[in-house]
Order: sequence, then C-alpha cells, then structure tokens
Amino acid sequence: MDRRELLKGAAGAVALWTSPRIVTAQQGVGNNLVLLDGGGANVLAFSTGNGLVLVDSGAPRSGDKLVASLKNAKVQTLFNTHYHLDQTGNNEMFAAAGAKIIAHERTRQWMSSDYWVPAEERYEKARPKAARPTETFQTTGTLKAGAEQIDYGYLPLAHTNGDIYVFFKTSNVLAVGDVASPLRDPALDYFTGGWIGGRVDAMDILLGLANEQTRIVPAYGPVMTKAEFKAERDLMEEVRARMWKQVREGDGPKDMLEAGVLKGLPRTWKDPDKFLYDAAKGLWAHHNKLDPNVV
Repeated sequence: MDRRELLKGAAGAVALWTSPRIVTAQQGVGNNLVLLDGGGANVLAFSTGNGLVLVDSGAPRSGDKLVASLKNAKVQTLFNTHYHLDQTGNNEMFAAAGAKIIAHERTRQWMSSDYWVPAEERYEKARPKAARPTETFQTTGTLKAGAEQIDYGYLPLAHTNGDIYVFFKTSNVLAVGDVASPLRDPALDYFTGGWIGGRVDAMDILLGLANEQTRIVPAYGPVMTKAEFKAERDLMEEVRARMWKQVREGDGPKDMLEAGVLKGLPRTWKDPDKFLYDAAKGLWAHHNKLDPNVV
C-alpha cells in the first residue's frame, strides 16, 4: 500500500466510528487508528473501544468538521505535541466535553503567557485557561488505553522547546508533530529555543524508537516510513553541517543563501530566506557548541 492509498483509507475508516468498532490497518494508520484533517493539520485519533485518544486538536475553526468526522465519539485524552495554534486550536472544545489534555510543561507555560512573535512584531495573547493542558510532564510518561500502550516523551529544542512524541507502541504508530516535515519547510521556532541541532538530536531519538514497520505521523503531510524519516534527518544534518561552517566564518543568512548551503539537496524550500534566518538565529544562540575555527 502506498501513502496515497493509506490516507484515503484513513478517511474511509472514519465512517466506521458511529460506534466504537475495530478499524483495520488497511483502512487507517493502524489498528483502531485513523488520520483526520484538522484544518490542514493532521489529527491522529485512536479508538479505545469506549472513547478516543487524540494527538493534537487541529487548527482554529476546524472543530465542527473534526467532531463530525469523529461521529461525536467522546474524546477522553488529548495530547498536544507543542503549543502552536494550528495544533491546539480546538483544545477548548474537547476540554469542555471532558477531555484530559496532556502536554510538556513548557507547552503549558507558553500557552499560559503573552509572548512576542518576532516575525510579525506583535504579542500573542495567552490562551484561555480552558485551552491549556490539564496534565504536564518533564521527560516521559506512559498511558494504557484499552489494549494499547501509549508512550510519550520530550524532544528538547527540536521545533519549539516543548515538543513531544506520542508512540502508540502496540500499534507501532509514532506521532512526532512538527519534528518531521515531509511537505512544508522545516520550521525552527528559535524564539522558544528550537534550533537545527536540537532537531537532528530529536530525530535521532525518534529513529531509536522506530523500526522498519513503524508508521510516523507528522503534523502536516503524509504518513512516513522510517526510511523516509531518516532521509529527512540526514538532510537536516547536512544543512546543519553546512551552516555550522558558515556561522564560524561570521556569515549571516543572506551570505549562506548566496554561498549555496541549500543547493544540491533532495528537497527545495518554499521560503529559503525565512528558513535560513530562523536556523541561523538558533545556531548563534548555541555558539558555544561550535567547533574551534583553526586557521
């Protein structure tokens, strides 16, 4: 089965959720798991037999469509892979219906405070209390949901400073949020601490959890194989190594672009200026990790 067929199957599987029923691997991402459209962002849904576990709640104003896709099944637990609005936009709706929201402690902190958005030169207001996580953790955790073991853990400084993975271990499905980006430009939220070295390190953690049969679910785009995920990881490491050299020479993002640090790679960037600006900001913040420049 190719990825297009897999995603079509996920849409078809939702029709089976008029009551808690088994969804086969051919119809979804895995046993009892389907991938839903949360306003363009991926929402991963797992049926326990008595309710649902979601990973991310989708973008704002996508809630009614999402609930309709779920056939009004009760959401018991909602994981937020990070604090960004396109992954947490419907938190209030699910919380009001009784869902427990689990996230990293730093995700709760960002959602609880006004913060500056440098790219837009404005403040983002704190989210309402009802939208914030009700249970947080620092390193790892485990949840039993029916026959499924769900492991979750922190991915330091990969995309933000509060990223997590959610691993449906029994079904071998690994949700990684924006730490994988098969379609969109890889995003590095440097203002919160995300940087390209942290992203590579986090991807190595995820590769250590996965095997060749693991299905890896990003925040946007198609389900990935381990080989596809590793290819993205290797690409990010190549970009990191190239930028490392340029930063040591004192080059800025424009210099890096002109020097061709993104040329000859197996992907292109829609906005290379923004990517290099954000990546360079993160590298400068971690200048103490640079190798010595020996002349």
